[in-house]
Amino acid sequence: GRHTSLSHSSSGNKVKRSDSMKFQTFVLSALLLGSTTAFSSDQSTARRSFIKTAGSAAVASVVTAAPFAASAEVVVPEQFTSYEFPSDWGLSFNYEQDAAKVRNHMVTATGLGKGADRMEDYGKNMKKEMVDFVSYYRRFPNVAGKPSFSTLYTSINVLAGHYTSYGYKYPLPEKRRKRLYQEYSEIEKSLKRSR
Repeated sequence: GRHTSLSHSSSGNKVKRSDSMKFQTFVLSALLLGSTTAFSSDQSTARRSFIKTAGSAAVASVVTAAPFAASAEVVVPEQFTSYEFPSDWGLSFNYEQDAAKVRNHMVTATGLGKGADRMEDYGKNMKKEMVDFVSYYRRFPNVAGKPSFSTLYTSINVLAGHYTSYGYKYPLPEKRRKRLYQEYSEIEKSLKRSR
């Protein structure tokens, strides 16, 4: 007989995350099984057709879930070359203020087009501010656990990676800009809710 163990958690969040992981594991295993059975001729056709059905059902549910995740469609603004160069670089050591400031500076950095005024200076200041921000705030569990921090950390890695790979004078590609603007929107919402 098969035994099913139910784990009860005091936090509903853990259960949701666990269900989501189980679903993702099911989707992955259904897809993997579906692809492996296509190559083995000794499997019964009944099992093969079940797996194909389960695999395509899993794919369909993933595909249909995707548009809802992107329903808050972010408009990617045009790049610009003239802007007001910030005079407020650096940390104040107040998380909400610093997160908002770093985010705002990153929004500007993401929008800079080819040949923008002081683009290299901006990039160097931006990278230092991002490194200082992450180095300081990741040490505090009460901050490091916030959704605004984890999303900002992700965005920082993307922008810092761009600077490392392409230097400070090369504008971000459209696809990367779109992803960053979506993350900036999430960060702003999280900060408004003090999360």
